[in-house]
Amino acid sequence: MKKQLPAALALSLVAACATRPPVPDDAGGDAFVIERDLAGAHVARGEFKSITGVHRTFTAQLTGTWDGETFILVEDFVYDDGEKDKKTWKLQRVAPGEYSGTREDVVGTARGYQDGRAFRLEYDVVLPSENGKGRKVRFRDVLAKDGDGRVLNTATVGWFGLRVGSVSLVMEPAQEDME
Repeated sequence: MKKQLPAALALSLVAACATRPPVPDDAGGDAFVIERDLAGAHVARGEFKSITGVHRTFTAQLTGTWDGETFILVEDFVYDDGEKDKKTWKLQRVAPGEYSGTREDVVGTARGYQDGRAFRLEYDVVLPSENGKGRKVRFRDVLAKDGDGRVLNTATVGWFGLRVGSVSLVMEPAQEDME
């Protein structure tokens, strides 16, 4: 006789996999405001991990500008294997603390919103796959400042409600911005 996982337990496990990431434990007390805290030049260092064993580290040069309605963030990535990539976020404020956005690889529209001292960004992306068709996944990012003023970005990557990967990075003002 097979042992079966009770339906309520199975449902709660799936729900836990698909939940939004929490605000990082070392987040500071100040609220993160994207148009203020990512304006100017920043350097980000981070990593992507998947349940399939993919682990990629990267550095990104970020440049953010705010015109009063739209925040533009240009991201120039260099991965540990030498691959380079460039993405540009365009986040338009649609209401106080609420944003709608696009990026080259985002399917549909991203949704950004203030959540207490954190900023959350949710969007779908088609990641490359071995069969060439790609796989649509959901990113759920949370950005917050730590006690030293750095920006912490953690994200979960989901596929059909299951957590299949994560991204974590730390962003600091570029040296020329600190002088």
